Amino acid sequence: MSRMKRSLKSYLKIYFMMISQDFKSKMQYRVDFWISTIGMLMMNSIGIISFWIIFKSIPSIEGFSYNEMLFMYGFAMLSAIPMQLFFDNLWALWHHCESGEFIKYCFKPVNLFFYYVAETFDAKGLGQVAFGIITLAYSWIKLSIPFTLANIAFLLLSLIGSGLVVIGIMTFASAFAFLTLHGNTILIFTNRFREYGHYPTKIFSKVFRFIFTFVIPIGFLSYYPSLFFLRHSNGHAIAFLSPIIGVIFFYIGYKFWIRCALHYAGTGT
Repeated sequence: MSRMKRSLKSYLKIYFMMISQDFKSKMQYRVDFWISTIGMLMMNSIGIISFWIIFKSIPSIEGFSYNEMLFMYGFAMLSAIPMQLFFDNLWALWHHCESGEFIKYCFKPVNLFFYYVAETFDAKGLGQVAFGIITLAYSWIKLSIPFTLANIAFLLLSLIGSGLVVIGIMTFASAFAFLTLHGNTILIFTNRFREYGHYPTKIFSKVFRFIFTFVIPIGFLSYYPSLFFLRHSNGHAIAFLSPIIGVIFFYIGYKFWIRCALHYAGTGT
């Protein structure tokens, strides 16, 4: 037990040292940082404006009102934040593999996946944290959801689960960079696919509902956990599966990534 504690303590120390250095280096280019942050906030604002435009023409989407859709949008935004803040380096994996730079990560006496993702901390995602909280809080108040300890506890637990689902899916997709020359294409495709998680799975056909629940569980990014707050008599049980699904898919994504990484042999030059 003591060895595990020392190991965890050492990993935390290494992690904070690495993200501290990364943050300092990025602050050398503050204009780029603020432009990226503002751009991200504008993209999220466009998403909310799109909902507003749609609901000016129709009263609801499959029985979900504007504020309910806004709740799911804010929830999905917050569930994606851990991926953006702590795992953003996965987007550069294809470049590191193609250039041969990834080989440098293979000679450190630490977990390979940990060392790779800990190298980058995407600080501009902090702006999305504030935006997501404001969006969720606004819709929460508008929907008159009780502000109870049980609701807050479930919200935090389900956000952790949904966050792990996002990380697991994107980690799995990024691992193809070890196997194909253009692995980033799969990552981009998966990220686009993930955007369907902003909407109720009810709007899709039965085939896609099955896929979005059991194969690529983007329904757990927002829709199913939100049912706990929006539809207490419908989907209440499946909402509790979010943390379990999150752990399972993160483990699958992690193991697949490690398995592919161990077969990486560099560029041969």
